[in-house]
Amino acid sequence: MPSLKSHVVSFVLRHSRKQAFASPENLQRWIAAARKTENHRPPASLQQRLGIEMHTIDGFPVYEIAPWAGEQKRILYLHGGAYVFEITPYHWHLIADMADRLGYGITVPIYPIAPEHDFHAMFGMVGDVYRHMLDETEAEDIVFMGDSAGGNMAVVLTMMAAEQALPPPSRHVLISPGLDMSLSNPKLFEAERNDPWLGIAGGLEAIRMYSAGIDRSDWHISPLYGDLSVLPKTLLLTGSHDLLSPDNLIFAEKARAAGVEIDVVYEQGMFHVWPLIDMPESRRARQHIVAFLTNEADTQAEREMVTSSTKALSRSPLMSGLASTKIASAISSFRSG
Repeated sequence: MPSLKSHVVSFVLRHSRKQAFASPENLQRWIAAARKTENHRPPASLQQRLGIEMHTIDGFPVYEIAPWAGEQKRILYLHGGAYVFEITPYHWHLIADMADRLGYGITVPIYPIAPEHDFHAMFGMVGDVYRHMLDETEAEDIVFMGDSAGGNMAVVLTMMAAEQALPPPSRHVLISPGLDMSLSNPKLFEAERNDPWLGIAGGLEAIRMYSAGIDRSDWHISPLYGDLSVLPKTLLLTGSHDLLSPDNLIFAEKARAAGVEIDVVYEQGMFHVWPLIDMPESRRARQHIVAFLTNEADTQAEREMVTSSTKALSRSPLMSGLASTKIASAISSFRSG
């Protein structure tokens, strides 16, 4: 059962952020307003605690959180924001929590966003970031983590790396990723009504602004249609009240069929990128992430997550409140037709 706080957050989102995605004109107004106040810098409290350093790649800032002594693993974190909004304190607090709990080094590129920039600038920059990481770190010690648009970028970046004969990261953590920008699934219109945040009209405008004229069904924009077999072991988190969830579940099924080891956390009642917001459900989600990355899922507590192998694991105190619906049933309910 969703927490009281999640209901409050959902109500606030529906009467605020949802308006940004109600129409192309609304999204453009929100972007113009955001540009006056956006600040990509980490909150001062985090900078003092974590000792974050900044350098530039291709003229854009890249923040580095140093790993604990002796730790080799690093996360490339790609923030969400529909390709048009800057990183927020919500992202930074999730990043800081991962740094505190994992001890990994974390690289956070402040990549170029639309409409000032487009797909080519975005992936040119994050591609160069990944190459710099590979100069210093073995691919087997690198994790791609991203939320929303950043989840899309993580998958596309891995596919582009495969094309260029670069080694893939060892794992993906995808939080409410946008994986099919064609928006061709008719079930999305039903999902849109339940989503307190995202809207199709505004989403299409964001895609138009960043996609550089590339067809929305091209895998560079919609990685659902790419070669999923090149992807590493993946944790995907998605909620039942997220516009992107129907395509997330189809992606999970296709990835499993392509030979990818993929775990799916499907949280009933949760909205888009809920792990970024401090509430009981996000704390469970973050525990899933830590367990997945440290291989402690079976020793800390049984993972009651819905997996693409259609097996729902038994309940534990850590997982209380998670959906017990099997992934196959969820996929079936969201499929076209």
